[in-house]
Amino acid sequence: MFARLLPALLLAACLAVPAFAAGPQDKADIQEAEAYLNAVTSLKARFLQVSGTGGQAEGTAYLSRPGKMRLQYDPPSPLLVVADGSFLIVNDKTLDNPSYIPLGSTPAGVLVRPNVQLDGKDLRVIRVSHQPGVVAITVVSADDPAQGSLTLIFSERPFALRQWRVLDAQGQLTTVSLYDVQTGLPLDPKLFEFQNPNFAPPKL
Repeated sequence: MFARLLPALLLAACLAVPAFAAGPQDKADIQEAEAYLNAVTSLKARFLQVSGTGGQAEGTAYLSRPGKMRLQYDPPSPLLVVADGSFLIVNDKTLDNPSYIPLGSTPAGVLVRPNVQLDGKDLRVIRVSHQPGVVAITVVSADDPAQGSLTLIFSERPFALRQWRVLDAQGQLTTVSLYDVQTGLPLDPKLFEFQNPNFAPPKL
């Protein structure tokens, strides 16, 4: 479930990761990834989400930078996830009890921030790995590596985001894969609004 995609990684696992010394190719890959993410103003794609327990869900993802995202899950999943610029709102329709999570504390916050810097003030790259035609970049919080781990997977030709992976505190890996990706298209602003008459969002 996307509600479980809050970045939380075992402290012991983080401490076991050796200091990463980026080589010239790694630095070039990081810069290309940052340039790609910052150039994306809008995105629409189908997605397949696979949880650490093997559960699967599909749906349509919408992204409007900065700050906005929507994950519209296909039935029978009761989930709807909306990033409205301030919060990541996770709503299970069977419970009618939405959760409001500060956007900056979620993996989605990395993708929709105004200026993406994967190796900057608040994020630290701990790994860059390559497979034929694919580059994977793993980041953690610079101040608190135990907070979480996010891996972004890009195709190299063309260079584009294809997948992200989040490892939780129990060591469970959740993977979201994108396909049928379209970028630069106009999106209805109402996609990124969430209104529930029974609940008011908390104040930041």
